[in-house]
Amino acid sequence: MNGFMGELMASLAQAMHAFQSGALSHREFLARIDSALASDRSNLARLTEMLGEERTRIGLPPDVYSELQRRVRHVAPSMQPAGDEETRMRTGPSERPGSVAPPADGMRTDGGADLIKGVGDTLNGRFVLEECIGFGGMGTVYKALDLRKQEASDRMPYIAIKVLNVQFRGHPKSLIALQREARKAQTLAHPNIVTVYDFDRDGSMVYLTMEYLSGKPLSRVLRTPGFAGLPYHETLRIIDGVGRALSYAHERGFVHCDLKPANVFLTDRGEVKVIDFGIARVFRKSEEDAEATVFDAGSLGGMTPAYASPEVIERLEPDPRDDIYALGCITYELLTGRHPFDRLPAAQARGNGMKPSRPKKLGYRQWRALKAALAFERAARVPSVARFVQQMRPAPPFMVYAGRAAVALAVAALGVGGVRYYQDYRDARIESSGGSSGSSGAATTDGASAAPATPPVEPPLSVASIAPLLAGVPCSALAPSVRGQELRVQGYVGKSFGIDRLRDMLDDAPGVSALSLDVRQVGEHACPVIETFAPYWKGSRGTGISLRVRAPNAELSEGQPLIVDIKSPGYDSHVYVDYYVLDGNVSHLLPSVRARANQAPPHHEAVIGGLGNWVISKPFGAEMIVLLATPVPLFDGLRPDYEPGQAYLKAAQKRLGEIAAKYGPGRIAVDFVQITTRERGR
Repeated sequence: MNGFMGELMASLAQAMHAFQSGALSHREFLARIDSALASDRSNLARLTEMLGEERTRIGLPPDVYSELQRRVRHVAPSMQPAGDEETRMRTGPSERPGSVAPPADGMRTDGGADLIKGVGDTLNGRFVLEECIGFGGMGTVYKALDLRKQEASDRMPYIAIKVLNVQFRGHPKSLIALQREARKAQTLAHPNIVTVYDFDRDGSMVYLTMEYLSGKPLSRVLRTPGFAGLPYHETLRIIDGVGRALSYAHERGFVHCDLKPANVFLTDRGEVKVIDFGIARVFRKSEEDAEATVFDAGSLGGMTPAYASPEVIERLEPDPRDDIYALGCITYELLTGRHPFDRLPAAQARGNGMKPSRPKKLGYRQWRALKAALAFERAARVPSVARFVQQMRPAPPFMVYAGRAAVALAVAALGVGGVRYYQDYRDARIESSGGSSGSSGAATTDGASAAPATPPVEPPLSVASIAPLLAGVPCSALAPSVRGQELRVQGYVGKSFGIDRLRDMLDDAPGVSALSLDVRQVGEHACPVIETFAPYWKGSRGTGISLRVRAPNAELSEGQPLIVDIKSPGYDSHVYVDYYVLDGNVSHLLPSVRARANQAPPHHEAVIGGLGNWVISKPFGAEMIVLLATPVPLFDGLRPDYEPGQAYLKAAQKRLGEIAAKYGPGRIAVDFVQITTRERGR
């Protein structure tokens, strides 16, 4: 090899290595190649052979190698030796190592040779490939001039074309794959998803047409030398755009399966677009979609190990939480400039026991959400993309820096609806600010920016500071406890408010660094029961009263006996056990005609229903059992064994108020449990 040829190959090798390591984008890599080729237009046969050797040595992707071959062929065709077929990029079996195999469908052009389409070529006499702008798992993407649009004087005559790579095109059902991709992508009409137009073929070349985007892929941002993370508000803007795209697709039954920075595009107009749903697989398959059992583009194995969840790598059925894992990796990179697991595949990172460190820019609430997104197990991940993005949003300034007394007074003044109003107002503030709550200063009357105020030092976390927040939660019985800066909450909350909403509210409470919830949701039918006894239930913590159902997980089937273990509080009391049925009635288990004695000494333990006196029957669902202890009889004499629940609760509430006024509310103890009943055999 002469010296100049050696320098050329060294330059090409350096470019290839830089591209493989991520230091060069697709465009930068090809520009470097073009520059190197322009410096020497001789001995192309030897150059082609050496490219094949280099490609084999460093594992250059087939798409990239094909484009390199195409560029070499276009450099100086007039310099090719007569009869030298090596530089014509033949795809026959007689070619040297490094050449491209013929397509499986056998379709050829140019007298039997399957030409490799590239920059300068025209597809179907209509689309002129002007620039290679990217490589994907399925093919090479070009900027193309649509001659038909140009003839019509269309102001936007350019489109993007994805030409299937040779390896994919050789798949016997590649056309089916592309047709399915086009059909799926056409149904995903969303501002944050690239618009797909159609698919077609030119000889053996199969391609997809889509909107042309001017901008750059997110991968180029992450590969910027010295990149150490974006500002939080910019990170949030990007993941919000990606999140909207994924949520839209997930609602329609599609998982991306190959979400990565290269498939997130930032346009020059500030838009965030998710591209290449090419290997997305239907996770909610319609019975009418017979094709779903015939061919699956995901079977081609397209995925990126650094961003693929363990389940994707293991080829399990796709799930929206696979995309959440990938989005978590991207979010972490955007915040820190580093991959959370040093770009190792998830399975390997899990085997190595790797745990990402908390980015400095994140508060507890956001870090908890990001950690959950990065979980190696699906069940531990955030359940939805929308939930992840919502949890990543910061609390508004008025909530973060407001004093506890102000928060308590505000919630107390708003009453039962206060928490709902506060949450809606908080979400509105976040949405109106584009997903970010912070600014560098406060706006003044003349539009200038005032210096930010120093946030006041918050007092230590306490039960007293949290109690007013919990008091505003409708249909709830919630008991807080505090250990350092960790808040623990036990109890019940109505489904209309929900555990997730409760968690968000408490995550944002001043002073909370860690949160533990042991809370169950109850249906709306149970709200009158909860609201009647909740004040006494909260005050009963520490009295020793307890109610437990013998059935595992408090789940019982039709015909199964209801057996409960009870323990009275630490004083002489009258004990009542009531079963609130789904039909709106209440069944009095103790006292009753069968069991009249209900007086108990301190800390007395007893079994109710041990003789099989009560068995489960219709209706079925979630029902409440309440244990009540009072210092004096609740009523004079027995009540009917079975009576309307609303009337009983009204009478009980009135009588409890009288007892509390005379003996003190601390002498009334309550515990309750929710059971689940079902039809026999289900």
